[in-house]
Amino acid sequence: MDVQLKRGLLDISVLAAIKNEDSYGYRIVKDLKPYIEISESTLYPILRRLESNNLLSVRSVEHNGRLRKYYHITPAGLKRIEEFKEEWKEIVSIYKFIVRED
Repeated sequence: MDVQLKRGLLDISVLAAIKNEDSYGYRIVKDLKPYIEISESTLYPILRRLESNNLLSVRSVEHNGRLRKYYHITPAGLKRIEEFKEEWKEIVSIYKFIVRED
């Protein structure tokens, strides 16, 4: 798969994983596992990128004596998911064109 396409899909998938509820890294990996194989070492750079693009925010909470980072989707992140849904319609149309029978 094209690296840029995969990167974009992973970004949207992470945003979708926290769309309805704030979450932390390990849980995000666990929630995505039935759909996408992603490791924590892949996830954390994605989370940092999404945060730097203001698509999510982060807060630290003490949990069992350690700080745990919780990620929250921002209005810009929600908007990005909606934009993706519209873009996906075009991608599906292109796919149908490519696989059509001659």
